[in-house]
Amino acid sequence: MSLLYAPAPTEFNSAAPSCDCLAHVYGNAADHPDRVRRYPSDMSDAEWAAVRPLLPVPAWLQGRGGRPEGYCHRQLLDAIRYLVAGGISWRAMPADFPDWARVYAFFRRWREHGLIAEFHDRLRGKVREREGREAEPTAGIIDAQSVRAAATVPAASRGYDGGKKVPGRKRHIVTDTLGLLLVVAVTAANIGDRDAAAGLLTRLRGLHRDITLVWADGGYTGGLVGWCRDKLALTLEIVKRTDDMTGFVVLPRRWVAERTFAWLMNSRRLARDYETLPATSEAMIRWSMVTRMSRRLGRPRAAGRH
Repeated sequence: MSLLYAPAPTEFNSAAPSCDCLAHVYGNAADHPDRVRRYPSDMSDAEWAAVRPLLPVPAWLQGRGGRPEGYCHRQLLDAIRYLVAGGISWRAMPADFPDWARVYAFFRRWREHGLIAEFHDRLRGKVREREGREAEPTAGIIDAQSVRAAATVPAASRGYDGGKKVPGRKRHIVTDTLGLLLVVAVTAANIGDRDAAAGLLTRLRGLHRDITLVWADGGYTGGLVGWCRDKLALTLEIVKRTDDMTGFVVLPRRWVAERTFAWLMNSRRLARDYETLPATSEAMIRWSMVTRMSRRLGRPRAAGRH
């Protein structure tokens, strides 16, 4: 991981800084006017204070090349949050944000260098600690969701889910017991849950060594259970519906991942898959969870909670 965001210094390059992001402090963002925060997706001051220390430090500030950014980091984050929440296209970015091409370049750089995953995981650790948990989870829930794909999705990365009758892509996720995202993979919709699970759980084991138990639905039965035990030292526990269940029934553990999918669908950009690259779809999912977690951190604690 890269370094954490540097603390705000006492002296600024700008005589009257409007923001304490590093682009204002050390970069060239002071040459651009601030914007009035008017959209529901904009970060509150409390959210910004919570997430600012967790942002990755820009390469140019670490002497690794590049030039100081000329656009406020807080504005860029708000612009991406607006796009994910509202489901707009990149070129429809409102004029009070930086130019859409600048915002997209920032989004792409974070995707390609793994910075969005790094930022997301730091936020998840803080949320878990706020809820009285250890930063690293010990158990997870795996599930998949098929979504329709837009015309922008190429044929090579789309398919047809015969079980759900959905043409498009499939989102495979593992969450912790709070419903926070641990790993995600986006595939064509015709890829089976068990086929995708092997790679997903291998990534999970590499990223989260403390996890020893994962709950799953009946779609993950078969040789995958033994494979997880023998190859990953991981217990895959299947939570099945019983024969006497009729209609909608909340099943233990499985409802947590279903709720996470419901959270994602609140972001209109994720109502269907619009992205050319599966990696971009995965980044959009992480950005949606970033918004949810930062709002959680920005809320005042309830009385009596520690």
